[in-house]
Amino acid sequence: MIQSDNRQSLCGVIFDMDGVLCDSEPFIAAAAIEMFRQSYGVRATREDFAPFVGAGEDRFIGGVAEKYAVKLTMPRDKQRTYAIYLDLIKGKLRPLPGAVAFIHDCRARGLKIAVATSADRVKLVGNLQQIGVPAETFDAVVTGDDVERKKPDPQIFLLAATRLGLDPVRCLVIEDAPNGLRAGKAAGSRCLGIMTTFDRETLVHAGADFTAADLSAVPSEALR
Repeated sequence: MIQSDNRQSLCGVIFDMDGVLCDSEPFIAAAAIEMFRQSYGVRATREDFAPFVGAGEDRFIGGVAEKYAVKLTMPRDKQRTYAIYLDLIKGKLRPLPGAVAFIHDCRARGLKIAVATSADRVKLVGNLQQIGVPAETFDAVVTGDDVERKKPDPQIFLLAATRLGLDPVRCLVIEDAPNGLRAGKAAGSRCLGIMTTFDRETLVHAGADFTAADLSAVPSEALR
């Protein structure tokens, strides 16, 4: 009965950014690989970063540093990674299929919308500029700079719901990574898993109530 009530009272949608609105993971992985090469002579691979997708750049870089026994110099190494990243995405980063139209559809339905990303604000601003969806499009924006505990901790989604003025149970969280889905479920929200980075089985195992290839194919029941 509670689940049914929650479904009838959906009032907001909280979007993750990377892998949901745009596919920036190949670019940030490439930037981090280059940072490790330049700064430490380490030849990391893209696969090294997979366990840390969605956990924020501190963990994204830090987890790989642990694998190769590298002692990072922070925030210098993260800032260098972002500098490389922002150069890499110029003219290349695009919105994922259906992302812009789905945002407009949420607006047309009268839903409040937020973006909540574990990435730092510099990355969010760069990404949204490149895909033509400025931060002002959203009723609330939360980045890794705003929280102490990153995904899979629910803090980022709890804060996004608070900034929307909504109970988290009245929000749909849209994520592409297991860490983000675990965070959304821990916040008490229903979750839609986008199969940009991980397969359906992995997303469902992490807590996705619904799955879709991208935002052009969202199941209708996700917004009921």
